[in-house]
Amino acid sequence: MSLPHAILTALLEKPSSGLELTRRFDRSIGYFWSATHQQIYRELGKLEAEGHIRTLPAEQPARGQKKSYEVLPAGRAELARWTATAQDPKPQRDVLLLRLRAAAVVGTAGLEADLHRHLELHRRQLAEYEEIQRRDFPPGKDAPEDRLRHLVLRAGIDLESFWTQWLSQAVREVGELPEA
Repeated sequence: MSLPHAILTALLEKPSSGLELTRRFDRSIGYFWSATHQQIYRELGKLEAEGHIRTLPAEQPARGQKKSYEVLPAGRAELARWTATAQDPKPQRDVLLLRLRAAAVVGTAGLEADLHRHLELHRRQLAEYEEIQRRDFPPGKDAPEDRLRHLVLRAGIDLESFWTQWLSQAVREVGELPEA
């Protein structure tokens, strides 16, 4: 149910075409809620049919012109309703953790190299988040909407910091084990 709400959020921030939304998902929302181009277009159709968004009138009629969308009052009300609704956290499902558990039974062959790979991926993501923080959240930028966006970014930074620390420990510990 959350993809439509992610789209409503993005459109309230800035009316956009489906292609623009896809690019924005790749650059921002996609860090914590991913969606494919097809999923976004399918949801745009549903949101429009439900009366939550509308296609903006074209400035000049042209065949093949991209459609831009904006949120209608019903869409804003739906997003406000959803935002105020309590939701339980989802259980953690991570294939790497499952593979470590399985390695306890079948051995660690090949696991250390993949732990190194994961560590490098998380280090890169952490560096990217820290660069976004330096660029987009200088001291004094504390309007309410900026504070909430920064809070989301800091969650990403904290999660990536956790993973880099934990993976560093896992690499050390698995490296000390005999391969079997």
